[in-house]
Amino acid sequence: MKFVFYANTDWYLYNFRLSTARQLQAHGHDVVMLSPPGEYGDRFAGQGFRWVTLDMDRASLNPLREATTLRQLTRLLRNERPDVLHNFTVKCAVYGAMAARAAGVPAVVNAVAGMGYVFTSNHAQARLLRPVVKMLMRGTLGGGHSRLILQNPDDADVFTRARLVPERKIRVIRSSGVDLSRFVPPERPPEPKPLRVLLAARLLWEKGIGEYVEAARLLRRQGRRVECLLAGMPDHGNPRSATHAQVEQWHREGAVQWLGHVEDMPALMRSVDAMVLPSYYREGVPKSLIEGAACGLAIVTTNLAGCREVVSEDGVDGLHVQPRNPVDLADCLARLDDDRALLRRLGERARAKAMEHFDERMVIRRTIEVYDELLRDRRVALGDDAARRERGHVQA
Repeated sequence: MKFVFYANTDWYLYNFRLSTARQLQAHGHDVVMLSPPGEYGDRFAGQGFRWVTLDMDRASLNPLREATTLRQLTRLLRNERPDVLHNFTVKCAVYGAMAARAAGVPAVVNAVAGMGYVFTSNHAQARLLRPVVKMLMRGTLGGGHSRLILQNPDDADVFTRARLVPERKIRVIRSSGVDLSRFVPPERPPEPKPLRVLLAARLLWEKGIGEYVEAARLLRRQGRRVECLLAGMPDHGNPRSATHAQVEQWHREGAVQWLGHVEDMPALMRSVDAMVLPSYYREGVPKSLIEGAACGLAIVTTNLAGCREVVSEDGVDGLHVQPRNPVDLADCLARLDDDRALLRRLGERARAKAMEHFDERMVIRRTIEVYDELLRDRRVALGDDAARRERGHVQA
């Protein structure tokens, strides 16, 4: 069987979906990676996957450019003839669903991890785009022989209440999963040292990076020796990204230590004590939080959709911080600095929760169950003769 994985960056496919592709490949299936050009694409060849590029600008609003992208995508799918197209992120899901219908792709899975900029920002552009995006989602994501995968029940409720996708076509799979063999706690308890905290994310304002920097400044003014690390790069394709110059200024002033892109995240996480994400972005389930949890870090985040999947009870499996409130965030970090027993207890509970709910093997298994469900339904719809010509179910 042939699968096409389509996302708006090669970085996303490589870091979030490579494990699923490997599992399919190990059982004899062909997986093609599809994205705009990027620096990660060449790595797919080393993993045995073919990478196809599409000239797509994820920030574009030019109707002519977008129509050209759709035509190219449709032509590409007609040439590839996948059995299953799996689209990731809102724009790719909408465009992929439209192109799949035109190209006659038998089964489509759309994965939307969080509602993103259009649904979280109050900026004029986001408000203008919101009804248009809703209309496109309503007209594409629930159509044909498809399923929609969401990462938390809150988003499923939003899609259902807004009648964007029929409830019967929605499946909730919490997170994209974490490799529990790579993301592990340190072998020995760390020596007493200044509290080290980390925020690792795309540097978008709605991720709470401004509040994190201000909280770091407050802790410094209090005379606390808390080391605040920031990992990640500005996202030039998102209008709500911090600029490179802004982040460099924070680093120069000593508010945070900016690490930029970090290749070995497990090693970095084993060197810190807590993972922070004061997000009000309308997340799916943040990857950095489940990776931090797997490494036994105390998790500090907001009690909002997606984030509450990782920290469901304040003081039990992590700490909740008020969104857009740097003072509350500073107070939470000061609490961990003063109470190292609480720090350790929250880290232990986070690891246990990651093992129970976020193991990538479980996520892959549930994703493949969605593939099998779609393909099984198609075989029934085609009838006995056509079913015999189909190439079986997805083994994994």
